[in-house]
Amino acid sequence: MESESDDGRPGGFTPRRSRGDKSRGKRRKKQKKQRPFWQELPILIVIAAVIAALVVTFIGRPYVIPSESMEPTLHGCATCVGDRIYVEKLSYDFGDPKPGDVVVFKSPSSSWDEGYHSTRSSNAVVRGIENFFSFFGLVPPDENDLVKRVIAVGGQTVQCCDAQGRVLVDGKPLDEPYAHYVYPYQPGLQFAVKTAMGVSTNPAGREFGPIKVPEGNLWVMGDNRNDSLDSRGHIDDQYTGTVPVKNVRGKAVFKIWPLTRIGPVRSQNPQTN
Repeated sequence: MESESDDGRPGGFTPRRSRGDKSRGKRRKKQKKQRPFWQELPILIVIAAVIAALVVTFIGRPYVIPSESMEPTLHGCATCVGDRIYVEKLSYDFGDPKPGDVVVFKSPSSSWDEGYHSTRSSNAVVRGIENFFSFFGLVPPDENDLVKRVIAVGGQTVQCCDAQGRVLVDGKPLDEPYAHYVYPYQPGLQFAVKTAMGVSTNPAGREFGPIKVPEGNLWVMGDNRNDSLDSRGHIDDQYTGTVPVKNVRGKAVFKIWPLTRIGPVRSQNPQTN
C-alpha cells in the first residue's frame, strides 16, 4: 500500500530544494535586513550622543587649565600651550576629596568670579546650541571652573607659617615638594588682608589663618604659591575661603595635551610626612 506525502505525492516522496533555491532565499533575507546608510546614520548619532552624555555625567571629561596658579604641575600661562587635563568623577562617588588631590571645582561664591567672563555667545540661538552640545561634553560648561590642590579638609585647622615658612594643618608642618615659591619667607608678612574694599593680597606674603575648615568643605591652594588666588584670597566670603565638597566636579588624573606633557597628575598627601 502506497502512502502519500503531506503534499499529496505518492510514496511519501518530498522533492528536495535545489541549492539555487536556498541561496536565493538567503539573499532575500539579507536584503530585507539591510538598511540604507542614511537611515542608520541618525540612529548611530543618537547612540553616540547618549554614550557621550553618560560618560560626561558619570565618568569624567577634559578641562583646560585657565591660569598659572598650578604651575609647574599644570601649565596655563599666557605664553605657553595651556594643559588639557582629564578629570574623573568616579572617585568622589565613593568618598570625598583627600589632602593632596588636585581637584576641579565650580566657584563657590561671587568672590571667586571676579574677572571671569562667560564664553557663551550673546546670540540666543547660538547660545542654545552651545548649551545643547555642552550637555554631551562637546562644549565646556557655562561656569567658572577652577583647579587647585586640596590642603585641608573639614574639621582641620590650617594656617601659615612655621619658622621655615611651611603651611601647618592642625599644628603640623606639611611636606609639599610640589609647592613653588618665588619669594623667600618673610615672618609677619600676610598673603591677604581684609580691607574696606575687600581682600588685598600681597604675592610676597605667606602668612594666613588660623582658619578651621567647616565640615563638608575644603581648603585649597595652587602649587604656584605666589601667583594663585586660592582659598587665601577669599577669606572674606561666606565660606571663609573654603570650597564646599558639593562644588567639586572631579579629580584631575591625567594631562592629555600637549603631547610633550602627557602624563599622570599625581596626588600626594602633604600631611603624611
